Amino acid sequence: MNIILLGPPGAGKGTQAARLVAERNMVQLSTGDMLRAARTSGTDMGRRVAEVMDRGDLVTDDIVIGLIREQLQSDADTGGYIFDGFPRTLAQADALGQLLSDIGEKLDCVIELQVNDDVLIKRILGRAAESVATGGQARADDNEDSLKTRLLAYYKQTSPLVGYYYAKGDLKTIDGLASVDVVAQSIAKAID
Repeated sequence: MNIILLGPPGAGKGTQAARLVAERNMVQLSTGDMLRAARTSGTDMGRRVAEVMDRGDLVTDDIVIGLIREQLQSDADTGGYIFDGFPRTLAQADALGQLLSDIGEKLDCVIELQVNDDVLIKRILGRAAESVATGGQARADDNEDSLKTRLLAYYKQTSPLVGYYYAKGDLKTIDGLASVDVVAQSIAKAID
């Protein structure tokens, strides 16, 4: 089972991915984590990643697809993959589709966690305030201006994927503002 979790920042993708990893032996492919690991790996791909990042440049789609290819070909005994943070653009969606086809895999489902932006912002700001109140530390970008900027970037770059995967018949839409357990049950229903 190979799935993509789509949704704006704070919609609960990471929380739900962690549950799928624990409950279904799936592997979460987080591009950020993969880039950090590659940078220190000492492999040829890792050296390419380090060079790009050290220059302060953005890592190209080709490099990210290369990292995903390595991961998909190295972990054979899994319950499947959860793509987290990739694809973000239509070009990346096409590249992922081609990669999966090349290695004899397919995308089984794309799950969109739909949220109301105003409710989402209140929820994240409340969570940040609760974290600080209990002695923790809120994320530096969990403030209203940063959230609005992150949401704008999501809608400009990533939301076109909703239509793309809908047209392919792969999209399942779930209320991302339901409780964590209800969202998990909805995801299970969508992928079973």
